[in-house]
Amino acid sequence: MKRTIIKNAEIVTMDQKETITHGDLVIEADRIQSVGTIVKPKPNDRVIDGTGRTIIPGFIQTHIHLCQTLFRGKADDLELMDWLRERIWPLEAAHDKESIYLSALLGIGELISGGSTTIVDMETVHHTGEAFQAIAESGIRALSGKVMMDKGSDVPLGLQEKTDDSIRESVDLLEKWNGHDNGRIRYAFAPRFVISCTESLLTQVRDLADHYNVFVHTHASENRGEIAIVEHDTGMRNIVYLDHIGLAGKRLILAHCIWLSEKEKEIIHKRGIHVSHCPGSNLKLASGIAQVPQMADLGINLGLGADGAPCNNNLDMFQEMRLAALIHKPANGPTAMNAKHIFRMATIEGAKAVGMEHEIGSLEVGKKADLAILNLNNFHCNPMFGTDPISRIVYSAKSSDVETTIIDGRVVMENRQMKTIDQTFVLSEAEIAIERLMKRAGIRV
Repeated sequence: MKRTIIKNAEIVTMDQKETITHGDLVIEADRIQSVGTIVKPKPNDRVIDGTGRTIIPGFIQTHIHLCQTLFRGKADDLELMDWLRERIWPLEAAHDKESIYLSALLGIGELISGGSTTIVDMETVHHTGEAFQAIAESGIRALSGKVMMDKGSDVPLGLQEKTDDSIRESVDLLEKWNGHDNGRIRYAFAPRFVISCTESLLTQVRDLADHYNVFVHTHASENRGEIAIVEHDTGMRNIVYLDHIGLAGKRLILAHCIWLSEKEKEIIHKRGIHVSHCPGSNLKLASGIAQVPQMADLGINLGLGADGAPCNNNLDMFQEMRLAALIHKPANGPTAMNAKHIFRMATIEGAKAVGMEHEIGSLEVGKKADLAILNLNNFHCNPMFGTDPISRIVYSAKSSDVETTIIDGRVVMENRQMKTIDQTFVLSEAEIAIERLMKRAGIRV
């Protein structure tokens, strides 16, 4: 079987000892065969010269909305609920099959270009099959699902659905896509948030997730206005309510979790819930700053996510790492959220969030070959003498430093050239699609 050998590179493994070594990394099929050992290539081997390069585990983005990538720059400078009601929900309701497909490809292209190899993705109400098709073609690893919204009078008609329809369509998608391509694609139920879901829907999701042994991915406690609505409707705060109805558990991924009570943090820890910290989105929407250091001290597993393009406006893990490291220091001191902790959130802790820490998140023999090759030989990353390699990546590197991205042993970008996505086509068609959607949604330029 043909092997891929990356020769003579710095390798940041993120194994249990956080080993950093120099040498070769060998890939056979979809797995890592050796790390650091110097290997003599065979005639059929593919050899990538890693001299002066740094290999890292592929980033795991634990909260993404591919369906929103087309809306980049169309909902700036708004608070969360206004952002949703005035722009995002009308635009999502205007989507068609082609626009969802293009939006997904546009987002995936950016993610792969920045070294992200796995995503936890939440789509919109309709046309999710087209997003899964884009995920399948692109080669990215994904945990994705159709958003579920069976409640709310202020939601556009195009996003309003009946409980039974939402459940049936979700299960149909799950049965078609979950486990696709040897498990590269998996399904997650995606109720949007408590505000937009009836208790009947949420309890059915609870039972179906148990039945199919799949994850649930939703938003929680992002905004104080959101929490007030949940308390009005349920008499409880978000996390307390999710625990009350039996949704809290190790297969629940919660995006944001900014405004938590001590009781809610204890529930998250006790139940083993995973939290996706999205600093760029939280700052831009003025939602607040999550108590990440405190959650980390409790032992809560934390991942990182860029959220969607219209509330960030990038899907760039380097930006999220830098922000996550910096925004907590004024309140918690300069040693809070150090570079190694942040890099773990972007890699191995993200892998734990999706239940794949034994498969991805670090560069170890037998694990999936999901990785990025960085060229840090640039003004902004030097000098390197005396600099910790992980600090260099978290504080200095940029997404443009990613030269090559490999997912499941497949080279999906090499020397900044996309191999699975036609960039010229996507950029051109995306312009046509967003103009169509804005007209359909009644949003003027």
